[in-house]
Amino acid sequence: MPSIDASELKRRPPSSEKITWQWLPFPRSALKDNLQLYHWVRVVNGVPPAGDYSFAKYNKSVEVIRYTDEEYEKYLSDPAWTKEETDRLFDLCEQFDLRFIIIADRLLTLRTVEELKDRYYSVSRAILSSRASSSGEVAGHPLVKEPYNVSQETERKRALSMVLSQTRHQERKDAEVLAEAKRITESRMAARVAEEPNLPVTLDICPESTERDIVLGDTISPPNVQVPSAAVASSTTMMADNTSTLASLRMLWVHLRTYALEQMVQAASSSAGLRTIKRVEQALQDLGVDLKPKVPTKAVCAEHLELRKEILTLLNLQKQLQYKEAEGSSFHDSSYVDMPVTPKKSYLAVDQDRTFVPDTISFGGDRLGKREQKRKGPGRASETPSSPAHKRPRKLKASDL
Repeated sequence: MPSIDASELKRRPPSSEKITWQWLPFPRSALKDNLQLYHWVRVVNGVPPAGDYSFAKYNKSVEVIRYTDEEYEKYLSDPAWTKEETDRLFDLCEQFDLRFIIIADRLLTLRTVEELKDRYYSVSRAILSSRASSSGEVAGHPLVKEPYNVSQETERKRALSMVLSQTRHQERKDAEVLAEAKRITESRMAARVAEEPNLPVTLDICPESTERDIVLGDTISPPNVQVPSAAVASSTTMMADNTSTLASLRMLWVHLRTYALEQMVQAASSSAGLRTIKRVEQALQDLGVDLKPKVPTKAVCAEHLELRKEILTLLNLQKQLQYKEAEGSSFHDSSYVDMPVTPKKSYLAVDQDRTFVPDTISFGGDRLGKREQKRKGPGRASETPSSPAHKRPRKLKASDL
């Protein structure tokens, strides 16, 4: 996709600008010769662009330290090098920007590239040290801070040449020798571990102590509390992982203490979830303890791992306590729900104070009432007396007159 609109590509310059292209010379600050070059230049309204050549900013050169005759006689004299050879070397270094392969080709001597480098850097370092008022003034300079080591460079190139000049057969033979050496080392380590079962580890932590700590953590809970099956399975998995990790660490025999500490921490928290590990790290931060000891000695690593195990045990016990409290509260609530509804004490008291009144119609009285109700019509059967406003007037008899 184009980065600009097509309308902008076809846009014409404003009519007030008159643009022409002219064949003009341009200045070159990078070179000091008198060669004059030309190129096409975009001229606006008859005014050519001013300033240096646009690509002159990419001309970077190395600042080569030069010396005087007095300094050479006083500080730079070397029986293996003459003043003319040293002058020629520094001229080529300035001309070719310390490209020593080209310099060795142009110097027309039998000296190697390492010898040329050693002479140039030693002379530059000596000049800097002689011109400084104190040694601390040039202590941070790269030529003084990191001196050139000619013997190490020669040995590095010799070893690199040997590796690059090997044939496929030699490479295969070297790989077989390394594999055989690794197998012999592992077999010797296994035999030594078998002969010495109580071989101490870097952190002095063995599977027996780990198992003892786990059993101790399990026995902290109350005797009547039933530990969930998930917690038992997690502790078993943790113990197995610790045993395998410790066995693998014993095979290493020589290893860094920080590496052993990381392995132990991973083994101790392998069965725990990510949230539990985060809680352990948060607890360490709350206590002001670094997640990784700054000085990982044997005693410090052992104490750090012991603290992590105690925090993990505390978190497991808190989780079991919450589980048991939730189980007890749910059992307490279910006991009230399952029991039948009984009257409250206030109603019982009222019933006790009430006197017993025997029913006048008993032993078949209910049946008699039902028979009379059947015998009477449905309109006449009424237990509740009617109101006097709706009572029908009684018929007058002859005796009433």
